[in-house]
Amino acid sequence: MNSEVSKLESQELKTFLDDTFDTMDKVLDEQNPELRQYEVGQVEFVGRDIARVSGLPHIRAEELVRFAGNYMGLVFNIDPKEIGVVLLDPSENLQVGSEVQRTKRVLDVPVGDGLLGRVVDPLGRPLDGLGEVNTVMRLPVERPAPAVMDRAPVVVPLQTGIKVIDALIPVGRGQRELILGDRMTGKTAIAVDTIINQKETGIISIYCATGKKSADVAKVIADLRDHGVMGSCIVVVATGEDTPGLQFIAPYAATSMGEYFVEQGRDVLIVYDDLTSHARAYREVSLLLRRPPGREAFPGDIFYIHSRLLERSTHMKPELGGGSLTSLPITETEAQDMSSYIPTNLISITDGQIYLSPVLFSKGILPAVDVGKSVSRVGGKTQLPAYRSVAGDLRLS
Repeated sequence: MNSEVSKLESQELKTFLDDTFDTMDKVLDEQNPELRQYEVGQVEFVGRDIARVSGLPHIRAEELVRFAGNYMGLVFNIDPKEIGVVLLDPSENLQVGSEVQRTKRVLDVPVGDGLLGRVVDPLGRPLDGLGEVNTVMRLPVERPAPAVMDRAPVVVPLQTGIKVIDALIPVGRGQRELILGDRMTGKTAIAVDTIINQKETGIISIYCATGKKSADVAKVIADLRDHGVMGSCIVVVATGEDTPGLQFIAPYAATSMGEYFVEQGRDVLIVYDDLTSHARAYREVSLLLRRPPGREAFPGDIFYIHSRLLERSTHMKPELGGGSLTSLPITETEAQDMSSYIPTNLISITDGQIYLSPVLFSKGILPAVDVGKSVSRVGGKTQLPAYRSVAGDLRLS
């Protein structure tokens, strides 16, 4: 009797286990979990706006990494024992021993018509309180400049609305025209007036503020809104209160946003305000990461940093849409010295410069353009014949 009961219980247990395992197999087949592999390291050192991490043997240069708390960083240095990372977010809550994870992607930004009329940071995060930005795609921040054979001559004028510039220092679509001068001589005012003058032209304008005071940026945004041009503008902001890493990527991010429209055959005007602050931000992160300093403590590749940025401005061939990216970089001089390091670098990279004289400014001559020290190397070919016939002899007189 006992043996029959035991046999019955064993049979029931076997049936129960078989049913259980069948159910488990069925659930596993339905769920089909996806296994992902993550490469995780840890923070060894946290400094002012930089960090050094270890444990990521397959990391790549300029790769984006994510720290605990969803803080982002950009890989700058790769040494045998540790990796130097530039922080893109404030580092107050980052601690030694925190986890850091590879993202296996380079830094990219959202692009598209949804950015028009918005104020964003270099990562595309909204700063204007109008909700999320609706975009169609993302583009890398660092993109190669168009090939020589893909470019077309600069032949179409870009009217700034400032008579002395349009007459004597004309700017063409696809040109790079530097604006330089001492502090408080009206450099930003010329750039903003040029943006405002594009209201009826269909040109998309991008204002990139790097290292500026928040109050100054707010004033520019208010001017753009008051003149009704904000709907065709994108404002990219990395103020002096942001990390140097965020300030460093700001011009490149703004350029990628503009290149999206260029590839659609549209004309874009971009203002970099200003590249002196950009160079100082790059110098700061380079010194913090112990890169060898050069002249004026700037790293040796500071010329390349700006040339690879400004070479992305061009006029494309008609076969590639015929779009153009015109850039107005701004740089600051000290005591009217145009021969200092960063200004001479930018003068040699660009297609001309507009120099603003503090002497003329103090006399109340506005805009304080020093015609003798200003030049447009390619813009003269774009000037309308009627304009050229009237203004041709003004420089001599």
